[in-house]
Amino acid sequence: MRREVRTVFPARSRPAGTRVAANTDGKQPKPRVLVPALKVTPDAFGVRAWANCLPKVGLAEFQKAAPYLADAWRMTRVSVLPGDKPGQVMLRGVRVDPLITPTAHVPTGRPPEEYAKWDLGVDEFGMPVFVPLKEVPGVAMGGLPGFGKTSCVNRLVCDWAPSPAVQFVFFDGKVSHAYEGDYADLVQRAFEFCGDDLEEANKKLKELVELRRGRSASIRSVLGVKNMWHVGPSADWPLIVVVIDEAHTYFRDHKGSDQATKRLAAFAAENARLVEDLVKKGRSVGFLTLLTTQKTTGDAIPTFIRDVCPVGLSFAQKTADAAVAALGDDIREWPDASPVNLQDPAYVGVAVMSQHGRPGFVRIRTPYVADEDAARVAEATARLVRHPARLLEKLTGRTVVDLTKDDPEPPSMAA
Repeated sequence: MRREVRTVFPARSRPAGTRVAANTDGKQPKPRVLVPALKVTPDAFGVRAWANCLPKVGLAEFQKAAPYLADAWRMTRVSVLPGDKPGQVMLRGVRVDPLITPTAHVPTGRPPEEYAKWDLGVDEFGMPVFVPLKEVPGVAMGGLPGFGKTSCVNRLVCDWAPSPAVQFVFFDGKVSHAYEGDYADLVQRAFEFCGDDLEEANKKLKELVELRRGRSASIRSVLGVKNMWHVGPSADWPLIVVVIDEAHTYFRDHKGSDQATKRLAAFAAENARLVEDLVKKGRSVGFLTLLTTQKTTGDAIPTFIRDVCPVGLSFAQKTADAAVAALGDDIREWPDASPVNLQDPAYVGVAVMSQHGRPGFVRIRTPYVADEDAARVAEATARLVRHPARLLEKLTGRTVVDLTKDDPEPPSMAA
């Protein structure tokens, strides 16, 4: 980017007392051309360049010139963001499109350096995308079957599993037993697992709510704070990650007048209330709930749950209404970023989410985690599994959850 800079003012607009530079022969000097210095670093997708701004050429001017720079550099696209210091911009040019370049993630098996930091993958410019989940009560994720939802959750589990300060519970609405489905390789790292049985899910959700209440009642006496995140999770007071896959299985409104259907409808209604409790009241005591479903419409994830989940992602969707349910009405203003455009097989593993702190949405290539790698991490970290209710009992000296209790009938079941 070049900028012509004149060193003199026109006579009519020159401030009073301004000295005009001139050559020895009395002529005004020609304009100077200033070229910003670039520091360029190449990588697998393209280049990153840092440039210093010039007078009247700042971030906005660089951003307007981005399409022309992409043509001149022969790049698929170029983005411009503020640099690392004032007066600097960072230009990102990609020659290979990261969104259609499949990637794989091999878990290290080492504890994460920072708690509740979700490494999602890379954006359309090949830049890493991290989502901080501290103080976040819930995540809602939607997308068509086979487009990457479960693999995205698997990476989070594999990256966090080596830490004793994180404990997991899985609800998988696609299967009936722990040895089936997508979480079969990870289940040994979970302190609880539930399949598609609504009665069993109801019992386990009640236990989690009892645990939430026990933590709420004892957090100040045990941790000395009202919010667990003020001290961070620990092996004695771990972050509890509740994964509810195919969430519509547990919340669907069953229609019918026969006793069996009424029973299912009562369980589903109470399950929704119990999950609402975890999402709305569990953040400060260390609960994080991840809900996935195909369409995050109100019939799949009740709006009183979905709308209090600050983080929302969507893989490919078939309709604009499904995209709006997952990402909010603002996605209508950004049609190029809509997950409706991701139905091509090339976009398996690509998700859309809103940009934190900036307008618009970002498209993310999430990596694939091989089953054998997930199994390896789960087996190596199974020794870290502790039931958080038992940990709380040791801290408080009293029983907070009766894990032997049966609740065969939902209290709201109609005759």
